[in-house]
Amino acid sequence: MTASSLRPPLRDTTDMATVADRVKAGNVRAVSRLITLLECRNPDGVGILRLLGSGSPRAAVIGITGYPGAGKSTMVSQLVAAYRRSGMKVGVLAVDTSSPVTGGALLGDRIRMQDHTLDHGVYIRSMATRGHHGGLAQATTDATLVLDAAGYEVILIETIGVGQDEVEVVDLAHTVVAVVAPGLGDEVQAMKAGLLEVAHIVVVNKGDLAGAESTLRDLRDSCPTAVRTVATTGEGIPELVAAIAEHQRLRDLQGPSAGQRPKGIGF
Repeated sequence: MTASSLRPPLRDTTDMATVADRVKAGNVRAVSRLITLLECRNPDGVGILRLLGSGSPRAAVIGITGYPGAGKSTMVSQLVAAYRRSGMKVGVLAVDTSSPVTGGALLGDRIRMQDHTLDHGVYIRSMATRGHHGGLAQATTDATLVLDAAGYEVILIETIGVGQDEVEVVDLAHTVVAVVAPGLGDEVQAMKAGLLEVAHIVVVNKGDLAGAESTLRDLRDSCPTAVRTVATTGEGIPELVAAIAEHQRLRDLQGPSAGQRPKGIGF
C-alpha cells in the first residue's frame, strides 16, 4: 500500500478549497496533509497548492548545509530556539536519506530536535530524498511554499549533506549557511565541492576544538562572512543570527527580483 492510498483523493474542489483555507489559517494537520499529498505527487495536492496563490514570499528561507558530523541538526535546533525567543513562528524541513525498507525518511534529524516538539510555534518535518539528488527532497520546494502560506516567518531547510551535486538549496533558500568543523580538512573539501561559491555564510562549528581559529582564518580568506560557533552550548548563535539578518537586509535592498517566489510543481 502506497502513502497516497492511505487517504481517498479529495476530488471535490470545495474540499480542496477547505484544505487551502485551513493551511492559510495555520492548521498544522492541514499543513501536514498537504505536504504528504505533494510528496506523493497527488493531483489534489497540486490543486490545493495552486489555490494557495503565488504572491511574494513572506518567510525568510534559510538553508543549512555542510558535511555529515559538522553539527547541522544541533545548529538548526539552536536557531529555532533563537528565533522563537524573538516570537517568530518557525518551520523546519529536515531532509533525510530514505529508508531502504519503507522509502520514508529515517527521521534522525526530527529525533534530535525533539526539544521543540511541544512548541506550537514550531513545525518540524522530515522529508525523504526518495532517490532525488541535489541534497533536498523532491517536494522540498513545494513544502516551503506551504509553510510560507501557513504563516511561518522563518523556514529552516537542512540538507542531507554537501557535495558537488548537492547544492540545490542555493536555488531555494534566501540565505545559505554552510557548516564545517575544524580539524577535518573541511575548508579544503569545501573549496573542491564549490561550497564556498554558493554559501553566503560559513560557520565553523565545534569552535572549542583545536584548530578552530586557524580554520576560521583560512575560510575568511575566501568567504566574506565566517562565524565560529559551539552549537551544543549556543556559543556564537547570536552572532550567526545577526549575520543572517544582515545578509537578508542586503538582499532585500536588491529589490523584488531577489525575493522571487520559488516555483513548485503546482505552478
